[in-house]
Amino acid sequence: MIVKRSRIARIARDDFGFDALRPGQAAAIRSILDDHDTLAVMPTGSGKSAIYQIAAALEGGPVVVVSPLIALQRDQVEAVEELDAGEAALVNSTISAGERRDVFADLRAGDLDFIFLAPEQFAHGDTLARLTEAQPTLVVVDEAHCISEWGHDFRPEYLELGRVIEELGHPTVLALTATASPPIREEIVTRLGMREPRVVVRGFDRPNIWLGVERFADEPAKQRALLERVAAEPQPGIIYAATRRRAEDLAAALREQGIPARHYHGGMKAAEREETQRAFMEDECPVIVATTAFGMGIDKPNVRFVFHYDVSDSVDAYYQEIGRAGRDGEPARAILFYRPEDLGLRRYFAAGGKDEARREFERSRVEMMRGYAEVRDCRREYLLNYFGEEYDDPCCNCDNCDAGVAVAEDEAAQRFPLNSRVVHESWGEGLVQRHEGGKVTVLFDQVGYKSLDADYAVAQGLLAPAG
Repeated sequence: MIVKRSRIARIARDDFGFDALRPGQAAAIRSILDDHDTLAVMPTGSGKSAIYQIAAALEGGPVVVVSPLIALQRDQVEAVEELDAGEAALVNSTISAGERRDVFADLRAGDLDFIFLAPEQFAHGDTLARLTEAQPTLVVVDEAHCISEWGHDFRPEYLELGRVIEELGHPTVLALTATASPPIREEIVTRLGMREPRVVVRGFDRPNIWLGVERFADEPAKQRALLERVAAEPQPGIIYAATRRRAEDLAAALREQGIPARHYHGGMKAAEREETQRAFMEDECPVIVATTAFGMGIDKPNVRFVFHYDVSDSVDAYYQEIGRAGRDGEPARAILFYRPEDLGLRRYFAAGGKDEARREFERSRVEMMRGYAEVRDCRREYLLNYFGEEYDDPCCNCDNCDAGVAVAEDEAAQRFPLNSRVVHESWGEGLVQRHEGGKVTVLFDQVGYKSLDADYAVAQGLLAPAG
């Protein structure tokens, strides 16, 4: 391991220009070099792509990278080329049949180090056969939370990847995601058939992002406050809205105030979406108002604010979205503009078109967002606890900490420690996620998130440590 550590550091420094690797990067690379399937859970902007690039430089290729979006694939190919990390190509619906044949010919000849493709490509009969011939050393599943039916970006095509990995002879697997709560991590590992996996969870704390919630009694007051905030904040910035219509209306309202904002949503033509994204990425458009369609692959370092006009459907989604701010390490702000009535829309979305267990779980995730919006102590502690990271001190960079709150010692934390397993007489087993004011929040395997009064639950025999 000492030799491997020194080799990793040397390659990272000499070939990739890193003064030092982040702890999560180094741990994941070592895991891959030890031939372990690896799940790396690291926030956006933390250099997850460097993990497989450096691992490939040390062990050789080819490396198969499954990535869900064409724009994201292009960015990843360009990143490999800019770093001179090897030869890379992509296979997706935008290339011709002739270009596709050329890519696989180069792969067969050993002239490609990385091939990027969407999971839909495995529907083509020849794709798996061509990849099997190449004998890849590593399969990378990017945005791995897309495989989880409980995740906020579920993609049915991802469900085939476990079978694909086995048919490739199960080379080492690296799954990457920017946000995955403990149960989603378990589902990723299971569905991909990962063997003796190592799970690396690092760096969810983004201390340069100030966290705040502003609460409103009515819609007009909320919109006025948003317009005033945007005008006062350094730009560029992103505003998230729940619906296409609202994104369009807010962008128009900003333009009326002299702010050249544009909207972005899935109902726009592809060319129009691409032009809007390009303008934002190249600083031609300082403010973009978007639905969650504006998501994966947005890697812009100088975003100074991410505002949510509407509450997100889960803490997972919210944290991934605010993580697009401040990737350059400079101060940034994340504000949720909140009316309790707004939760009704998210509850409506959570209830539509699903079986009962899924509806119950998604409703519980909406309630965790309500908990974030209404929490009275450190907001950063709330978020990090949700992702399984201990955080016991005030962050001094959120609105509640600015107001002088303190994270008090909680007796419930002693009875039911964070990340411990508990069992409820009716809801079965679950994982302790949070303590606040004598209450314990548990993510139950079958019914989702529930908050209970710890004293009452113990007195009534409702809740006990599992096992």
